[in-house]
Amino acid sequence: MAKILVTGASGFIGKHLVPQLSDVGHEVIQATSRSGDVAEATTWSDILPVEVVIHLAGKSFVPDSWVEPGAFVKTNLLGTVAALDYCKKHDSRLVFLSSYLYGNPQKLPIPETASLIANNPYSLSKILAEKACHFYSESFGINITILRPFNVYGPGQPEHFLIPSIIRQVNVGNVIKVKDSEPKRDYVYINDLVEAIVKAIDLQSGISIFNIGTGKSYSVTEIIKIIQDIKGTRLSVKSSNETRNFEVVNTIADISHSKEILGWQPKYSVEKGLQSFL
Repeated sequence: MAKILVTGASGFIGKHLVPQLSDVGHEVIQATSRSGDVAEATTWSDILPVEVVIHLAGKSFVPDSWVEPGAFVKTNLLGTVAALDYCKKHDSRLVFLSSYLYGNPQKLPIPETASLIANNPYSLSKILAEKACHFYSESFGINITILRPFNVYGPGQPEHFLIPSIIRQVNVGNVIKVKDSEPKRDYVYINDLVEAIVKAIDLQSGISIFNIGTGKSYSVTEIIKIIQDIKGTRLSVKSSNETRNFEVVNTIADISHSKEILGWQPKYSVEKGLQSFL
């Protein structure tokens, strides 16, 4: 078992991950926003040495990134560089939670080798953070595992994200309002993502990158129908047909590399995940 530092431990993913790490016997040190600004070196100076850093801390809501692009780059890039400096100092391994970074892909499903496209400030910040990971791994020999989760959902996710917003509207019992019902996404349940993170802890092979998804995609309309079927409702749906800047039409993860090397595959279909969520 390892001594592990989890940044962003009080966030959506961290709250699911930390208990799982403790349950399997790891010693966990939690860093939250109360610990200080993750992008500042002084925040890291008093943290005791650990074997593994799981870096979850960062800004993640894409619409906000268009309002404060500089803040996203600062937190997501410089926060990752600070984590890398810590790993360099203490000879720690790093598990870095990245994101979907492929823009509108040229083919589906999307392998990890596909071109990275910054189609919003959030994805730009994550691409830059990944480049920093590559540099530190190649220059200083840090063992790094990068996970690229597609659209994560589950209990505790903030309500401004799509699926929690739909569930709240269904529970209220009024009309379901969405901005765009057409985009299709590969949705991965939080329990599956946590399992992937746990499996990534023991990898020690330079730098590795893994897609974390299900290999299937669903439109907003299809997600609403599944939720309503589970809840037994037939509420009307209204779309304002608002298309986001550089909107991605469809995403499907190629998870063959994750199955082969990481030994991970999803246990939750969208139907099972939404049933568990509800």
